[in-house]
Formats: sequence, C-alpha cells, structure tokens
Amino acid sequence: MTVKTIDDLLKEGVSGRHILVRSDFNVPLDDNGTITDAGRIDASLPTLKALTEAGAKVIVMAHLGRPKGEVNPKFSLQPVAEALSEKLGQYVALAGDVSGEDAHERANGLTEGDVLLLENVRFDPRETSKDDAKRGEFADELAALAADDGAFVSDGFGVVHRAQTSVYDVAKRLPAYAGYLVNKEVSVLDKAANNPEHPYVVVLGGSKVSDKLGVIEALATKADKLIIGGGMCYTFLAAKGINVQESLLQEEMIDTCKKLLEDHGDRIVLPVDLIAAEKFDRDAEKKTVELDGIPEGWMSLDIGPKSVEEFAKVLASAKTIFWNGPMGVFEFERFADGTRGVAQAIIDATQNNGAFSVVGGGDSAASVRTLGLDEDGFSHISTGGGASLEFLEGKTLPGVDVLNA
Repeated sequence: MTVKTIDDLLKEGVSGRHILVRSDFNVPLDDNGTITDAGRIDASLPTLKALTEAGAKVIVMAHLGRPKGEVNPKFSLQPVAEALSEKLGQYVALAGDVSGEDAHERANGLTEGDVLLLENVRFDPRETSKDDAKRGEFADELAALAADDGAFVSDGFGVVHRAQTSVYDVAKRLPAYAGYLVNKEVSVLDKAANNPEHPYVVVLGGSKVSDKLGVIEALATKADKLIIGGGMCYTFLAAKGINVQESLLQEEMIDTCKKLLEDHGDRIVLPVDLIAAEKFDRDAEKKTVELDGIPEGWMSLDIGPKSVEEFAKVLASAKTIFWNGPMGVFEFERFADGTRGVAQAIIDATQNNGAFSVVGGGDSAASVRTLGLDEDGFSHISTGGGASLEFLEGKTLPGVDVLNA
C-alpha cells in the first residue's frame, strides 16, 4: 500500500494534536445492550494506544447498527465507551452528540493522551447521504473537531467499502493516514486476492447467493476449488434438480446457479449430505439425510458430517484459504457442527500444511469466537465481511482509495 500510514504520522509528531480516528465499533449487542463479541474493539486498540502513548488528543468516530439517521438510544455507543475505557485502561468519554456543541466542547477540553468517543455517526442522516453537499457539510463539522493542526486516521476496515462522510469525505479535508488495522487488512487481503499460493481454496457460506454472486464469479477463475455451504448452497442444489423442501431458497437465482455450475462445475464443491430440521428452532428435531432426503415440510439448517469430511479433504492440501460465511445456523448449537468442522479443517490445513488462511469477517469471525475455536489457528481474521468480499472481488474500496489522494 502506497498511502501514508500511522507510522508516518507518528514520525511527524502527534503530541498535543487532535487526531480524528474512524474506527469500526459495529459490535453485536444482546437484548440487555451487552456486547457479545468485542473482536472489533480489540482490533482497534493498537492504533488508539499508539496515538495516546505519543500524546495525541484522540477523537474517535464510529457507528453501531442502522439507526437510519435518527437518534435512537438503542444504538448508542455507551457500551462501547465503557468497554474501550476498560481495554485502554483509561476513561473514554462519550460525547452527547456527533458534531454538535457537546462534541466540540469536549474536544476542546482534551489533554494529551485523552480519548473522546463521538456518539453514533449514523444518528446524523448526512453520514450516509447520497447528496455530496450534505456529506460535505457534515465532514466540515467533523474535521473542525480536529482544530488547525489535526489529522485523520482511517482504521475502520469494516466500513472502507462505503463512501460515507466519516470514512471518505473527512479524509479529503485533513491530512489522512491508514491506521494499523486498515494497513494490515489491505496487505493481507492483497496477498489472498492477487498473489495466492496454489492450491487456492475459497469457502463461502451465508444465506444468499445474490450477496456473494460477484465474488463467486470473480473467484471461480482464480481459485482452484470453491466450496459452497450455508443457506446459499440450497439454491445451487435446487439448480441440480434437488428438492430442498422448506430450506432457504432464492428461486430467482436458480438459473444463475445453473450457469455457474455449467461453467465452473469442476471447481465448485457442494455438500453431499445435510442436517434436516423439523422447523427453524434451536431445539428442533433433526436428522442427517442424503441430499434428496429432506422430509416433506422440513428444512436443512446445516451441512452433514460427510460434507464436512469431503470439504476437509479439499482443504487439507490447500496453500491459500479464504473463508466467508458459516456452513449452517451456528447460533443454534444443534446446527453448529458443520461450521465448527470446516473451521477446524481450515485450522488443520494452516497448522499442518502451512496454508495461509483468512477468515473474511462478519458471521465467519463471529462463529470462530462463538464456537470457542482457536483464533490463533488462522493466519488472519478480518474485521470486515463486506469489505473483504469486495476487495477479493476486485472492487475499489472508497475509504482506502481516498487515502491515495
């Protein structure tokens, strides 16, 4: 990456300067507002610690959920401020607004090494506006928080595929640098996307074929094998004439899947058995079935044990592995074995065959932690599901591209 990085900024000196940082704190919360997976907060710490230890006055921007441009206490960053305070070992104040009076007053009152977290940037409709003028107005307000000697550090990889105010427009108004996380993510994914060692195996799961169509088409000619599980596999199975009963199905994508199988059938690897469930419920009755053996009215919520074995055989010889999307409804323990088994096969390939393995963020990263798997067993766990997919697809990431300007 040819952009300036946080190391360049630190060499220039940050002591006493206001540094505006875009982090990704879009973490999952339970019904009580408790953070259930702090992976993204942990990933932000190296950049934030480097700045505070160097005496910067740090102002952090982030979003949580989809409040749709309105102030909604349900999506307040208060739980993040508390977690960040604990992990940084210092008090992190949460501004009462995004770019208003309270944010400016608190920013002006910062001393060297302090950290201020702005309230959810998506409480302001201008953050995601398609109107350049509105985003520009909001960007001016945010940039003003950094005062005359300020700088911007982009460290929220999970949002760099969006040309939003706090990601893109602010970077045009201040000296801009890539944080440690963004720098690492781009260099790691660049290796997987543009210089993979073969055999290169891609594992895709998740619910919809339409969400992954671009990456499937892009990687079908680059990867040696494309393993497909999760909800999206049922549309591929339906394209082969298999009755998937009540399983998740995108009927409008069946013809597309038929074409993909015609063109790349030698590379695409599909399940050979399934775990059928009477209904979508964590305690549902289940049984292992052949592909055409789902009982009438039932659905499949996971791949079966033979599928795990077949996928593991493909993965065992891989030298580069990219995984995005669970193999089943891993949130239900009864239907987590497929995801757990494939994840373990990736770990085994990494440790036994020296494979370079990347977990592509989103639910895949969440499943690693939820299922208690060894995070160190993978070469890299990305913090950005959508961003990592678009990078592999060959798309330009606006939040990274703007740093080149």
